[in-house]
Amino acid sequence: MSVRHALLALLNEGPKYGLQLQQEFEASTSNVWPLNIGQVYSTLQRLERDGLIVPVENGSPHSQKGFQSTEIGETEILEWLRTPPAAEPPPRDELVIKILVALQVPGIDVPEILQIHRRYMLETMQAYTRLKATVAEDDISLLLIVDAQVFRLEGVVRWLDIADARIRQQTNNLNSLPQREGER
Repeated sequence: MSVRHALLALLNEGPKYGLQLQQEFEASTSNVWPLNIGQVYSTLQRLERDGLIVPVENGSPHSQKGFQSTEIGETEILEWLRTPPAAEPPPRDELVIKILVALQVPGIDVPEILQIHRRYMLETMQAYTRLKATVAEDDISLLLIVDAQVFRLEGVVRWLDIADARIRQQTNNLNSLPQREGER
């Protein structure tokens, strides 16, 4: 997730100060992704350094320093919103790594490991589905987050099912190979 671009988008709405940006970011994500205030201010410093925002004075000597987007910043946010994410190598996924490691450990029942994780993913999907039933229809941010989680989990369950089928097929193929004279 790009905190840089999220803050820049919020500043496109008009001048804001750091704490306000933190609160609006968290509200826009239905408080699912907390944002450290230190990260907000360090991001604002980089945005200012890069010419994407400028400080604004709000008249009072004791008031907080506000920022607003520049034309370059407005162009940057529009480009970011329209640009699909890069097709980078997949991130290190702990579940994938566990399954790959399980394949290498003698005596591990990999299909059992797959089923343990599959059950957990289904239980988690059910919890999100129950949560979705309690969310107000106008809380679009939380509904979209819950939908994204359910679909992501569905994908993981599908992957676990495919992994299970591939592993069982390979095991069946290995078991059906004719044994050599010394292996009988």
